[in-house]
Amino acid sequence: MSSGLSDFLQEQQRDGLLAWSDQQEAARRFACSLHGVEQCALQQGILPARYQRNRQSITPEGQLKLCQARVVVVGCGGLGGHLLELLARLGVGRLRVIDPDCFEEHNLNRQLFATVANLGQAKVAAAGERLALVNPAVEVEALQVALRGDNAHELLQGAQVAVDALDNLATRKLLQQQCALDGLALVHGAIAGWYGQVSTLLPGTAGGLPTDGQQGGGLEQRLGNPSFTPAAVAALQAAEVCKLLLGEGELLTGRQLWVDLQAMEFLIP
Repeated sequence: MSSGLSDFLQEQQRDGLLAWSDQQEAARRFACSLHGVEQCALQQGILPARYQRNRQSITPEGQLKLCQARVVVVGCGGLGGHLLELLARLGVGRLRVIDPDCFEEHNLNRQLFATVANLGQAKVAAAGERLALVNPAVEVEALQVALRGDNAHELLQGAQVAVDALDNLATRKLLQQQCALDGLALVHGAIAGWYGQVSTLLPGTAGGLPTDGQQGGGLEQRLGNPSFTPAAVAALQAAEVCKLLLGEGELLTGRQLWVDLQAMEFLIP
């Protein structure tokens, strides 16, 4: 940590908060990244002003943990887009997003980063552009690649948490197996129509991901997805990620949360 940077941040903070304009000036003056400025501020107990509504729920120490964390989100469609935006706004400092696909018209009804202007664009590229607007202090690693057996270990390396935002059973099972091998926590989510499910798998714990018993896209191919289902399930997954990174709260380990938005029921069988 540069003493000059530390002194500057102390001079600029007001009531323990650091304005965005001062973060930008610090990055320019001391030739460091916005992420580095944010981390330096938090290490001194100074909260970037954008997170001031977090502090009733997350301590400055917790915010620093989020800043220093790396989360891998596998899938950048309906679930993945909402997840990435929520995690960036929360202040998770490093996000790696993995998806081989480009936007198509049928994505427009529910995928947060899909617009008529970026049809045909890689989903991960659109994610990087969007998150740079939402929170430039978050470092985004956008990888337009499919998770496979020969690259899964490398793609997950260095993360504290992996998030399943996939739409097919084969890749989902591969992700679960690799997380188990790597000792990596996995937050699972799946959606179909008005329904969704969320669970968390910790290294060394029994159990596996719930499935719909079908190959390929499973129930989503038959039931589709309205705009609100991925948003609702992604929010629940983001909460699980936050609890994992902070080491707080009760996780959905060894159990599944089933969501029925038509009946407005949330069940843990």
